[in-house]
Amino acid sequence: MIGQIVGGYQIVDLIGAGGMAEVYRAYDAGMDRHVAIKVLQPQMSRDSEFRARFDLEARAIAALEHVHILPVYAYGEHNGQLYLIMRYLPTGSLADYVDNDGPLPLDEVGRLLLDVASALDYAHSRGILHRDLKTENILLDASKNPYLADFGLARMLERTRQDRLTGDFIVGTPEFMSPEQCMGSEDLTPATDQYSLGIVVFNILTGQLPFDGNNALQIIHAQLRNPAPSARKWRSDLPPRADQAVLRALEKDGAARFGSCTEFAQTFQATLPSHNIRDKFGRLGNRIDSALENLQMDD
Repeated sequence: MIGQIVGGYQIVDLIGAGGMAEVYRAYDAGMDRHVAIKVLQPQMSRDSEFRARFDLEARAIAALEHVHILPVYAYGEHNGQLYLIMRYLPTGSLADYVDNDGPLPLDEVGRLLLDVASALDYAHSRGILHRDLKTENILLDASKNPYLADFGLARMLERTRQDRLTGDFIVGTPEFMSPEQCMGSEDLTPATDQYSLGIVVFNILTGQLPFDGNNALQIIHAQLRNPAPSARKWRSDLPPRADQAVLRALEKDGAARFGSCTEFAQTFQATLPSHNIRDKFGRLGNRIDSALENLQMDD
C-alpha cells in the first residue's frame, strides 16, 4: 500500500502488523503532519455482520474526547479494506518503555496509572469498554504522557457466540485478559478493564507478567485458577499496601475489585513514599498558614 492515497492521506511506510491489521504512517498534506492508519485485513470487510459492527463501534470511538485517549480522526473503506485514521505517535508504547528501561520508578508508575485510569473511567461512563488493554496499546509521547489506543477494537473483532463456545476465535491477549473474558462472558463490566490495568501495573513494576504459560490455553487456565503473585517478589521497594492494591485489582471476582479504575489508581498512589511526604508537608503548610492568619487577627 506504500504510496497509495487512503482517506486523503498518502501512505509513507509500514510501522506495525498483526494478525488482524496493519498500521501505516501516512502524510496529511493539508495539515502538514503525519497520521497513523490501521488497515484491517480484507476478509473482515467481506463479513456483513462485522462491517455493521465496525461502523457502529468506530463512530462511538471517534466520539471519545479525552486527553489520554488516542484521537481517531476518521474511518472508512479503501479498496475493500476497512481502516481507522489516528494520531501518529512516533515515540513507541509503554511496552517499549519497559523493554528499554526495565521496571519503572514507583512515582512514574503512579503517574501513568492515574492518567490511564482516568481515560478508562471516562470511556466507561460512556458505555465503552477497552477489552484489550495491554502495555502495547498504551502509546507514549515524547514527555511520556500515555494515550490509550485500539479502544473498542476487540469489540469489533468479536464474532458469533458459537465461535467463542467452540474456541475457534479468541478476542484479546491472554496474558492481559480478565477471568470473565477467558470464560467467554458476554456480560463484561468496567471491572474487566480494571483487571487488565492491574496486569499492566504489575508488568511495569516488575518487568514480569503475573500469569504466563507456553501457549494461550495454559495462560487462560492460569488466569482462571491461579492466585495472582505478590509484585514484592520482584520489587522489594514496593510498599505492602501498594502491593495489596494491585492484588485487589487482580481479584478473580470482578465484584471484589475496586469500584473504578481511578479508585484503584488513587489507592495505589496514596501508598507511595513520595506521596506521603507531599501529603505531610501539605498539611504542615496548611497549619502554618492557619497560624499566620491567627497572628494577624490578634494584631
